[in-house]
Amino acid sequence: MQTWEVIVHGKVQGVGFRWLVQRAANQYAVHGYVRNLSDGTVYIVAQAEEHTFEGFQFAIASGGNYARVDKLDVTKIDSAKKYHDFEIK
Repeated sequence: MQTWEVIVHGKVQGVGFRWLVQRAANQYAVHGYVRNLSDGTVYIVAQAEEHTFEGFQFAIASGGNYARVDKLDVTKIDSAKKYHDFEIK
């Protein structure tokens, strides 16, 4: 499994976006977590197979009904930690 850090830019706080990310993670069997950052972005650590992550990335880029995703900064990272679920922090 690979691990990615994703920083989501746009109107993504206060609009239910973290819940959308959690639902997408459950749908695509992605493990890790999502949390708001103080600069108005959302930070995601996602652990999955590469082909699965691509679907997850597409799902969160849509933004849902109320969020607006302007940009995703995606970085593959080395992580010794193994996540077993996906949580909202």
